Amino acid sequence: MVALGALIALHFWWRGKFRRAAAAADREIEILKRQQEQSAFHQQVRQEAIFNSMVEGLLLLDERGRVQLANRAFVHLFELRTEPVGKTILEVLRLHELAEMVERLGPDRPWTSREMRLPGVIELWLRISAAVILSPEGVRQGTILVFHNLTRLKQLERTREEFIANVSHELRTPLSHIKGYVETLLDGAKNDPEVSTRFLETIARNAERLKLLIEDLLTISELESGRVKLDLHAVELRSVVVKVFDDFKSRAETKTIALTNEVPELPVRADADRVEQVLSNLVDNAIKYGRAGGRVTVGARCADDAKVEIFVKDDGVGLPPEALERVFERFYRVDKARSREQGGTGLGLSIVKHIVQGHGGRVWARSEPGKGATFYFTLPGGADAAEGQRGKGAEGK
Repeated sequence: MVALGALIALHFWWRGKFRRAAAAADREIEILKRQQEQSAFHQQVRQEAIFNSMVEGLLLLDERGRVQLANRAFVHLFELRTEPVGKTILEVLRLHELAEMVERLGPDRPWTSREMRLPGVIELWLRISAAVILSPEGVRQGTILVFHNLTRLKQLERTREEFIANVSHELRTPLSHIKGYVETLLDGAKNDPEVSTRFLETIARNAERLKLLIEDLLTISELESGRVKLDLHAVELRSVVVKVFDDFKSRAETKTIALTNEVPELPVRADADRVEQVLSNLVDNAIKYGRAGGRVTVGARCADDAKVEIFVKDDGVGLPPEALERVFERFYRVDKARSREQGGTGLGLSIVKHIVQGHGGRVWARSEPGKGATFYFTLPGGADAAEGQRGKGAEGK
């Protein structure tokens, strides 16, 4: 009986020990499982952080062509409103070309790339690179797509092409006139004093137009490259306007246009020569497109943001609404035939914009067709400029 009791006690002792060992093993397995889950979670978080930090859009498809992962750049690029995971490309983007591009991938064509303009009101150009993920046996396991936004690059390329085309046209026109009149003179017209004088005057005008165009092109190039150093100091606006009006007095009188200076004794911190260039271009345009017998007015006021707001106003035909945002583009002309008839290089307002922006200001236009146009720009003003002006006045005394 004693032996039997010992055996029973030993049995329960081993049974308890086994249970405790099994429980300890279960706990160890649970800990390892939890650690693996945490490791997988952290790895997924790191992976998603890397994907979401990418500038390019990234899309990962499974073997069935359904979205497994879409990074933040992809969602932002296509302005998606719903979660793309679990859907096909057609369900997410409605782009048959892209779906066909993915379908054509395989062991014999593991990757491809192409440029594509997406349909829509807003221009969007993409370079899409796609690569298929294959198993060692050559079985398709998924697809990776990378989306590079080329829109800005395409716009810059188009701007460059338009700029070259416009410059070529602007140079060709006066050159063809000069060449034509010179050939006519050489053919015998030079023997007629009246004709030769008229032709030479036309040649001189076109040569001057070429000179102005080249000067404006050089100015634009310097302003855009940042090579222009502004000589900033206190400038009295009213006196600059007086000087500009003196330069344009004879042209204004030819069209019986009154020049009105409504600028108060108001200093700005600016480069005096560049401010004069801005006002000259704006007054020149105002006279050119203002109505005969009308008025060109220049005024200024202190703005709320420690800047001075200046305006140049005419009472001509005005600008259509669609032109207000584009008039400061290089070579943009509202009425090309009329603009070329009036003369000018088509760069004046673009130069105005760059000079004003170089001062930290902004430029804009307002107009109603038939009621003239008003061009505004801002320059730094306030206490610093005023203090500098007072100091200058004290030294003069």
